[in-house]
Amino acid sequence: MPRIILLALFSLITCLSLVQAAESFGASPAQEESETAAFAPVTLDGKVLFQVRSVPTLSAGQRADGISSRITKFADDAATPLSALQAIEEEGRIRVTAGDHFIMYIFDSDVGTGGLTRKLYAEIGLDRVRKGITAYRHNREPEVLWRNAAYALGVTLAMLASMFVLSRLAGRVRTMLENKLSDRITELEKKSFQLVNTRQMYKLLRGALRTTHVALALALTYFYLVSVLSLFPWTQSLAQNLLSLFISPLRTMGMGVLAALPSLIFLIILFFVTRFFLRLIRLFFNGLGMGGIAINGFEADWAEPTYKIVRVLIIAFALVVAYPYIPGSSSDAFKGISIFIGVIFSLGSSSFIANMIAGYTMIYRRAFKIGDRIKVGDAIGDVTATRLMVTHLRTVKNEEIVIPNSMILSNNIINYSTLAKSRGLILHATVGIGYETPWRQVDAMLKLAAERTPGLLKDPAPFVHQKELGDFAVTYEINVYTDNSHSMAGQYTELYKQILDVFNEYGIQIMTPAYEGDPEMPKLVPKDQWFTAPAKQG
Repeated sequence: MPRIILLALFSLITCLSLVQAAESFGASPAQEESETAAFAPVTLDGKVLFQVRSVPTLSAGQRADGISSRITKFADDAATPLSALQAIEEEGRIRVTAGDHFIMYIFDSDVGTGGLTRKLYAEIGLDRVRKGITAYRHNREPEVLWRNAAYALGVTLAMLASMFVLSRLAGRVRTMLENKLSDRITELEKKSFQLVNTRQMYKLLRGALRTTHVALALALTYFYLVSVLSLFPWTQSLAQNLLSLFISPLRTMGMGVLAALPSLIFLIILFFVTRFFLRLIRLFFNGLGMGGIAINGFEADWAEPTYKIVRVLIIAFALVVAYPYIPGSSSDAFKGISIFIGVIFSLGSSSFIANMIAGYTMIYRRAFKIGDRIKVGDAIGDVTATRLMVTHLRTVKNEEIVIPNSMILSNNIINYSTLAKSRGLILHATVGIGYETPWRQVDAMLKLAAERTPGLLKDPAPFVHQKELGDFAVTYEINVYTDNSHSMAGQYTELYKQILDVFNEYGIQIMTPAYEGDPEMPKLVPKDQWFTAPAKQG
């Protein structure tokens, strides 16, 4: 129903526009010249009495307003009869007066080229003024006003009753149609194999009834307003122009659409041409992303972001081309709104632009990809999504961290997965052992612990670094290789367990983290107590 209403409204506007265009197109040169002449209507109670032209000292509009005001004052002066209205011949003009009221001057330019004499033109004008004043005074008589007020009250009551009857009638019609059509709609839904939805059919039916109800209510309201407003002299002009109040905007819009039609056609063609090129470019970059098209040095992961950049450039170019053809683009209002939007965008988009640039920079730097385990600042996790503005990480504790791309760009990124498969990722653990323990024994025990840790690579083999000869202990570092960066936390745990077990097994005390003096008894866990409750061997 909304589409039907919009289509009907557009058709009405188009028809009005074409009629208006035909009228203006079919006008003769003489008509166009008369339309551009400087004249204006003299009115009383909204009714046109005659027209006057401009004079050297006054424009046509100013002169008509002054004459209308003086005629209204004369009409309001009930003490001055209509018989006092007279035309006095003067040199080159006629002076129109009514008792003490001066009305106007009539010049030869007012008569024009219609073949009338100045005196005959003045008599015709005076006759129209008399008729207008007679109607003006009659409409303001107390008896007439009271009678019209009674009519207005009757019309108002009839209007309220009509609205009530219309509302009740609409409800009964809706109920009757739903009762009669419910079985048929249900049967139609079954026969159409659910292609026809009962709810949609009822919604369409209610929309049609509602639209009809609103249209009838608006029609009744219009006739009511015209009937009531035409009863009183102060609102008669509004009653006469009530329809034009709604038609004029539609006519103006229709003329605007008709004037902008060539530009709109150009914009439509530009839209489809731009859309066609975007589809071609989309196919090309899809081929790059799937490997069907290969360009030396261009990674397949770059296809999607590159397409987005090219798409933005093409759309921006199309907008630059389309801008002069947008209706109203040359108006000051359009320019002011454009500047305002630009200022708002520039003030609020600094972080947006920074994150967007950072996102594309990281894509082309190939710092990481989906599934890699990385460390950014204090955050460690697996990359689950890379957006234009942010990057999503999932930690080993199943937490999601959303990091702005500008923060990633300004920090060091540690990627644990890049070389894990090809060269292996090195895990390391540090222990402090006293000087009384031979370094060769410590070296062997650390390698034994690494050998017992499941999931580590045998090749390359683990190795030990002696990092520091401290004041009280020697610092050893065991380095082991793994090809699975996602199991780092579990492998570190297993490595620490094996180191504790090996050093307890051989009776070597770990001095880390600090050493103050040799205890009376070594701080060791005997082997028979390794599985003290609640620990279980298994």
